[in-house]
Amino acid sequence: MKIVIISDLHGNYDALRALPESYDELWVLGDLVNYGPQPAEVVGYVAQKAAITIRGNHDHSVGFHEDPRCTPRYRLMAQATGEVSDAVLADEQKQFLRDLPVTVKVERQNTRFHLVHAMPSNPLYGYCPETSDLWISEVADVNADILLVGHTHTPFVRRIGNRTVVNPGSLGQPKTGNPDACYAVWENGSITLKTYAYPVEQTVEKIQSLAVPSEIKRDLITVLRTGSP
Repeated sequence: MKIVIISDLHGNYDALRALPESYDELWVLGDLVNYGPQPAEVVGYVAQKAAITIRGNHDHSVGFHEDPRCTPRYRLMAQATGEVSDAVLADEQKQFLRDLPVTVKVERQNTRFHLVHAMPSNPLYGYCPETSDLWISEVADVNADILLVGHTHTPFVRRIGNRTVVNPGSLGQPKTGNPDACYAVWENGSITLKTYAYPVEQTVEKIQSLAVPSEIKRDLITVLRTGSP
């Protein structure tokens, strides 16, 4: 069985539709909307294709009109593009975001998975980098072999005892110092982190057409082109 795991799509439909991998199941760890220029297309694709989708803080923000609690650098970008997401998403798409679970526990081929956008103890907003000691207590509190998380936009696989924490990185707004989209594949018990190039400049052109301030466009484009944190 082959499962493709993606996270933090952020309205980047060009990156999503360029996904090169076939799969038996597609799992999405949240943040379908904001920052990117095509949130409606991304939500539509995920609603149709994904076997499991988790609610991220940006999905929660658009669905329930709440603060996504971004870092200072991204706060204005999130606010401006959140207004875009709110304007272009259909009512049923917003309901789709509201209905998404914040945690899912599933088993495939005798492997237990715990899926969450950020951290089990703080599913929507907890920010925890790969090397943090907090992961030790986080995995201890979940009854799973693999903990799947997103939110930080940086990919990693970390083994803690007999459990594994996996972050596939961001498909739509990677922060790896490289613009390539990030994802993970679990196949027959093995997990692999992967990347691929997509037509970034097509996405840049669409951002240029957004009804947001020019400085917001500049910052969004810089992040996409450079993969900067």
